Amino acid sequence: MDVELLSRLQFAFTIMVHYIFPPLSIGLGVLLVAMEGMYLRTGNPAHEQMTKFWVRIFGLIFAVGVATGIVMEFEFGTNWSTYSRFVGDVFGSPLAAEGIFAFFLESGFLALLLFGWGRVRPRVHFFATVMVALGSHFSAVWIVVANSWQQTPTGHHIVGEGIRARAEIVDFWAVVFNPSSVDRLTHTVMGCWQAGAWLVISVSAYYLLKKKHEEIAKTAIRIALVLAMISSLGQLATGHSSAEGVSENQPAKLAAFEGHYPKSEPADLYLVGWVDEGNEKVLGIALPKMLSLMVHGDTNAPVTGLRAFAPEDRPPVNIVFQTYHAMVGIGMALIGLAGLGLLLLRGGRLFRTPWLLKLFVAAVLLPQFANQLGWMSAEIGRQPWIVYGLLRRSEGLSRVVTAGQVLWSLIMFGLIYALLLAAFVFLLDKKIKHGPVEDKAEVEPTETLAEGKRA
Repeated sequence: MDVELLSRLQFAFTIMVHYIFPPLSIGLGVLLVAMEGMYLRTGNPAHEQMTKFWVRIFGLIFAVGVATGIVMEFEFGTNWSTYSRFVGDVFGSPLAAEGIFAFFLESGFLALLLFGWGRVRPRVHFFATVMVALGSHFSAVWIVVANSWQQTPTGHHIVGEGIRARAEIVDFWAVVFNPSSVDRLTHTVMGCWQAGAWLVISVSAYYLLKKKHEEIAKTAIRIALVLAMISSLGQLATGHSSAEGVSENQPAKLAAFEGHYPKSEPADLYLVGWVDEGNEKVLGIALPKMLSLMVHGDTNAPVTGLRAFAPEDRPPVNIVFQTYHAMVGIGMALIGLAGLGLLLLRGGRLFRTPWLLKLFVAAVLLPQFANQLGWMSAEIGRQPWIVYGLLRRSEGLSRVVTAGQVLWSLIMFGLIYALLLAAFVFLLDKKIKHGPVEDKAEVEPTETLAEGKRA
């Protein structure tokens, strides 16, 4: 394997492991605000226990997320130094903003969230919870802005030539609000909310099946199912908006999504299929001309196909087709599961439906799969460009790193990440089995909610 393929594999591996955790912390942050707000409103001790339990889970997710994200910053400078030089002036602003306005906000209030129970007033603690949730969302804003600029670069000019060329910002707000940033941000946040919601649903369903902590589990699953439904429908709406944007700004990617080869003809929408790239056709089940209707509002509207691009400017079609359709399929399944769960909540029928609760336990993996598949389809779909239309993947590599060095570091990262994942699963399992009940040794004299309000 050459250095380019190994560098791509290394970055893909590290970011895919890392991306397990930010969506969980963003989605769980929203639920923590709802849970603690319910506790402040009702004063119910069960709601306090519920909130404290999920705060502990949040702390674990946040810690592992930070640890797994550090490596990527170094990969920019080691494996992709030419790319880093090209985008550095543009990326510097949003990444600095992410550190100052997001990470510091989130981590600064995290201590109060984790250790402030009984040490600060209840409303102060709730404020810290809100700030942590906002901080996690602000992180998503700036990271997505930076990534979206790679997909649809605007607000810059090019200085220099060859390997010394670089993009410089001429309009900061044009960079922030580049043509794909809002669609990608809203779609990403909906995926994060789903990840957090289905984690809570899964653990709560597990407790209900085991007949443990039932009052807390019933409350948590009600809250999480509402967020799961909102975010599932939000994914559908933002996904449609994103597809319209891709059709305008990255037509080769949209053509790969549906395996559409003709240069300019109405396009079908495939439910399932397999792309025969050699013969440039798709074998599968399609809705005739439906893609044209969805992106242009007209079944006879032409859609730019892959033959409009030189072979070297096309992304690998079948993998993009498969990851995209798998993501859409999972999204539709999550809408169905959330809708069925909300329907059966009426009269408490959900809690007497063990087969559905078992599905809910396993469904925690579905948003993770969908998020990973969506990332794959978006990033592979812009190939061979590392910055769309400006810098090819092969042009962004470091000039001095060898294949052997990348392979060795990939093996080491694999071992380290495997240990981190094993530790995370072990600790998460331990916390879930312990449940939302504090050890006596952990309980300290604290002022009651009423005393806190009077104070």
